[in-house]
Amino acid sequence: MIEELTHIEVEARDLINGATDLDTLKAVDADLLGRSAPLTAFKKDIGKLAPEDRKDAGQALNRVRTAVQEAIEVRRNELEAAQRAHQLEDERLDLSEVLTRPQLGHLHITTQTWQLLEDVFVGMGFTVSEGPEIESEWYNFGSLNFPPDHPARDMYDTLYVEYGEPGSTLLRTHTSPVQMRVMENEEPPIYTIAPGRVFRQDTADATHMPVFHQIEGLVVDRGITLGDLAGTIEAFTTAYFGGSFTSRLRPSYFPFTEPSAEFDILMPNGEWLELGGCGMVHPSVLGHGGLDPEEWSGFAFGFGLDRLALMKFGVDDLRELWSNDVRFLRQF
Repeated sequence: MIEELTHIEVEARDLINGATDLDTLKAVDADLLGRSAPLTAFKKDIGKLAPEDRKDAGQALNRVRTAVQEAIEVRRNELEAAQRAHQLEDERLDLSEVLTRPQLGHLHITTQTWQLLEDVFVGMGFTVSEGPEIESEWYNFGSLNFPPDHPARDMYDTLYVEYGEPGSTLLRTHTSPVQMRVMENEEPPIYTIAPGRVFRQDTADATHMPVFHQIEGLVVDRGITLGDLAGTIEAFTTAYFGGSFTSRLRPSYFPFTEPSAEFDILMPNGEWLELGGCGMVHPSVLGHGGLDPEEWSGFAFGFGLDRLALMKFGVDDLRELWSNDVRFLRQF
């Protein structure tokens, strides 16, 4: 009987290893270990043996049956793993993306210019101040010496919002309101800049947009003169544009400064380019900010940040800054 069990074990292993799928293995399992299987019949035959032979035969039967069960389980695991691998391969999705070159994002050229200007002025000892984009008529015009019927208000093509009394709330037309808020909340001496977004009813073209950016500067201290303003503008021009550029002031008019001036820069090609406006802070504006004009004096300046971006990066159309055309943006 033991020799016959050994022969059955060898044949069983051949059948198990020859099963190529789970259905075939299930059928082999039934043939080897089912009710009608030879190994099951051997259990009945053991009782017919002599008492001294039953122990060895029973141990041999248990060993072979256990070996067959383990072989079936090993083969089942192998076939299940192969089936899963085949299924995964059939259902696999290639979600990878092959890049021909790095596609890293970077700051927009307006933001690059904004940060560079902040760095220049912080290096000159200025702080950076911010203010709301939706302003009251008082901060945008009244506190800056624009009476209600002042003709200079017509220059700004104001966008009013529906809040409060008609004409009392607007999208700020310049960053000058930040000057007033700083004077109200900080004690002199004040050396600060206020970059930010502003809004006017301009028709979009190569040099105008209804939304654009300005940077405003304010200095308030004892003994500040027009010479300090001219020196600051010249220091900024050299620091930002380089030593081959210089600046000049031309008389002008703004309600919030007296005297007022336009400042130009002389480019290496010999041409003068108007950059912005400036002047000594009007005594009335200092008074509106809670400062005594007999004790304090100051100057202010402002210019378009977007124009500097166009100059720095060699762009000739302001609308390109708002196009979000990746082909344009990738160049910078």
